Amino acid sequence: MTLTERLTRATAHLPAPVAVVDLDAFDANAADLRRRARGVPVRVASKSVRVRSLVGRALDAGFEGVMAFSLAEALWLVQEGVRDVLVGYPTVDRDALARLAADVRARREVTLMVDDVAQLDLLRTALRQAGGGAGSARADLPDVAVCLDVDASLRAAVGPVRVHLGTRRSPLRSPDDAAALARHVEALPGARLRGLMFYEAQVAGLPDTNPAVRLVKRLSVTELDRRRGQVVEAVRATVGRDVELVNSGGTGSLETSSAGPAVTEVTAGSGLFVPGLFDGYRSFDPRPSAFFGLDVARVPGPGWATAFGGGYVASGPAGRSRLPRLATPGWSLTGTEGAGEVMTPLRRRRGAPSLEVGDRVWLRHAKAGELMERFDVVHLVRGEEIVETVPTYRGEGRTFG
Repeated sequence: MTLTERLTRATAHLPAPVAVVDLDAFDANAADLRRRARGVPVRVASKSVRVRSLVGRALDAGFEGVMAFSLAEALWLVQEGVRDVLVGYPTVDRDALARLAADVRARREVTLMVDDVAQLDLLRTALRQAGGGAGSARADLPDVAVCLDVDASLRAAVGPVRVHLGTRRSPLRSPDDAAALARHVEALPGARLRGLMFYEAQVAGLPDTNPAVRLVKRLSVTELDRRRGQVVEAVRATVGRDVELVNSGGTGSLETSSAGPAVTEVTAGSGLFVPGLFDGYRSFDPRPSAFFGLDVARVPGPGWATAFGGGYVASGPAGRSRLPRLATPGWSLTGTEGAGEVMTPLRRRRGAPSLEVGDRVWLRHAKAGELMERFDVVHLVRGEEIVETVPTYRGEGRTFG
């Protein structure tokens, strides 16, 4: 029995659109991610999951800590019992900062991300309010942990031409940049510097599509290993102690990131679901676990079928790479319509079995956690059976941007 036949049998009693996660694949992916990290702790990236039950499943499988994508989300996770939550991005959410500053448990478990003094000024205001307007920190509250987001892109020069390869993520790049902001953190009453993050998107987030990409990845790893060590040393000298946390990498770069000098942990999340954008990676064997099913509502002509729903297009640069992938063999999206707002037309390839009204087709999202923003619940499947149905973030009434 094929994968799609199993999923269809497991969900035959449910209306579509329907989201499922194959637990055998999910658990195997979790084990593989930890194996690839070679003993370095792996933090689960919640944005790539967005199902609290599955974040917990990854933690139960040996992941250590969570990387949240917003401070409001981090506060909610801590409220629900999650520990050691690193916010992966800076925040300007004044309400969430005020709640963090006033909450003893949150201050123990949440680490803020910053890359600018302006973000620290917002934290300063929240800490002062929590202290009743005084200019110093309250002695009965633990210091808020802070992490510096350091740019990990590759900058190269060929003659007079200079190129920036990777995301423009942070204004911090050099040892001096990081040391200067670390000094500001340490001078802020009620805050302490906990660590540094280096996310090399041009390594972790790009499939190995051609030799040029692979060359960029090799150059990036070499350059970042050198610069990361220099930044860590500069910050250590500035604060007068070891840096507790040095985070790096993602699903696509676990091997190189975990081997990097000074790295204390890596982060992964998309590798639990293995969405469509990860099909081109050579560093691991794709084992998709997350799918969504649509039902055929009409057959407009021979070789055609139209399914209800399916317009779940991923973020990023608009193009075919952001469209869902058909998991049902022999069928594809059309070039003129793609994934539809209400109806999604499908085209049969030569030799593929036909689809009839009422048949179920299966697709994969191009990215990981974004799929779960479309569904209230996700059905966890093992074999041909649903073993549990759990709410997504959306199903719990939580959306964080």
